[in-house]
Parts: sequence; structure tokens; C-alpha cells
Amino acid sequence: MASFAMIKELNEKKDKNGNGFLDMTVIGSDKKEYAAKVWRFENNGQFEAGQVIEIEYTVDNYKGKSQLNITSIKAAPDEMIKDFVPSSEYNGETVFTILLNKVNNFKDDELKKIVSSIMLKNREKLQVYPAAYRLHHAIVGGLMLHTASIVEMAEKTCLVYPNINRELLLSGAILHDVAKTFEMETGKTGLCTGYSVGGELIGHLVKGAMFVEETAKELGIEGEKVILLEHMILSHHSEPEYGSPVRPMFLEAEILSALDSLDATIFEINNATSKTEAGEFTDRQWALDNRKLFNHGLSSTEHKVNLGE
Repeated sequence: MASFAMIKELNEKKDKNGNGFLDMTVIGSDKKEYAAKVWRFENNGQFEAGQVIEIEYTVDNYKGKSQLNITSIKAAPDEMIKDFVPSSEYNGETVFTILLNKVNNFKDDELKKIVSSIMLKNREKLQVYPAAYRLHHAIVGGLMLHTASIVEMAEKTCLVYPNINRELLLSGAILHDVAKTFEMETGKTGLCTGYSVGGELIGHLVKGAMFVEETAKELGIEGEKVILLEHMILSHHSEPEYGSPVRPMFLEAEILSALDSLDATIFEINNATSKTEAGEFTDRQWALDNRKLFNHGLSSTEHKVNLGE
């Protein structure tokens, strides 16, 4: 078979006889990921992650999984990248503007100033960044999609529980992953290519809290609300084993952590089951406790956000 694909990951390895080969993950024209091998091949800098390739291949079964055995490979035009990069169906600039408008309508002037200032400082990256390297919302514009989903769920939650401080919860929701723009590096595809030095050494939870502290000082804002917002960012992964130095210690922090986990899990399940036929199980998903997931075929994997203006 012949087709086009984009290299997502590429590693040069040697087989047991010392022959070089390429171990790759490629994204097909259907925007699904496939394991692929190019046997007896020395790369010599010809191919790299983020490159579109034209291939001929057969499909093999390796340890119960399909794998592309590439028999011919050559470079394809760079302009084809847009056809292979998984991206949000929502325009990041539009989502950013809607969220900023919500913030500008806050009654709490201090939260309004802190959140809007951080958003505007990071606007360019926030509008296009993925939300992760490999896990949930690891797509172009994924960060805004993830943030918008949590904001919408947060607003619905406030309707059920009117004792929630809506503006504090929305502030945490909008800023909880803002420092992903500091933590991750992206390539020409717009997808994450790895973590920055600062991302590895500090991470987005701590850096996000630092953004709040630095911005509050610039604006001359002091007091407990600054600390509450910092705590929401630091605790939104809930458990120390997942990177949070503290667990959520007030209502809005607990809700943010729960909604963040829920949105990530829904995305992972939808993404996995969308690659299987109804009535079939997925491969084991290591990000979901190594579970197999069943596609019952009774619902779609559509992701719809309706923030309103």
C-alpha cells in the first residue's frame, strides 16, 4: 500500500545483528497514530519528527498489535503538514477572546486584573499550544480546548451549588495550566516536542503560582486572594505523586482538581475508543491505569464546548 504520513516520533536503533533501523510513530491521513518500522535503514539525518513522508508499506502483527512495515520512504512537501496535525476544532483565538471577556466582566477587581494580565502576557502561545506532550489534549489548540471545557463545567457546577465563589473558581480554571507555555517546547507542527529546561526543573504548577505572585506584585495587589489563587494552581493535580506539592484545601480548589481530572479522563477515553469499532476493546491505556476500554457504540466521541459570549 502507498500513502502519506507524518512522523511524530523517530528513534534510530540497531537490531540484534547490528543493522540500523528506524522505530517510528507516524500519524496517518486519518490523523490516527501508528507504530512503524523501516528495517535495514541508516537515517543519516534524512528524516525527523514533524516531517511528512510518502511511504509504501505492509501491515504486520507484532505482539497482538498492528505495525506498519515500511518498504519505501521519501520526503513529501512540507506544506502537507497541516493535513496531518491533530488540532482542536475550535479556533484558539476565538476561545481566548471569549474567556478574556468573561474575566473582564468579573465583579472582583483584583481577580480581574491578575487573571487578565497573565492571559494577555501569554496570549500568543495560549491560543495555539497543546495541553500536553503525549496525554490528554496533545493537539494544536488543545490548551484552550481543555481550559474552555473546564470553565464550562465550572459554570454549570456553580448553578447546582450556588455557595461556590464563581469568579475564584473560573480564575483558577483559566490559569491552572497557563504555565504549560513555559513548561513545553513546540516544533513546526505546533505539537509539543519536549519539555524546556525550566519545565523539567520547575514544572507548570509551581511556575503558574509564580506567575500569580509576580503579577500581583506588579499590580500592587496583596492579600489572601492571591494565596488562594496560587493554592488552586499548586493543588490542581491533587496528589503529590502527580506533582502537586499540596492537596486541595478549600472548596473551589477541590472542584478545580476534580474537573481537571474529569476532562482529561473523558478526552483520553474518547480518543482511545474512537480508534476502535463498536463492540471492540482498545489496547491497554497506560494513562488510564492500564485499562482496556470498551466501545459500546451507544454514544459518539464528539467534544462540544458552548461558552457563549
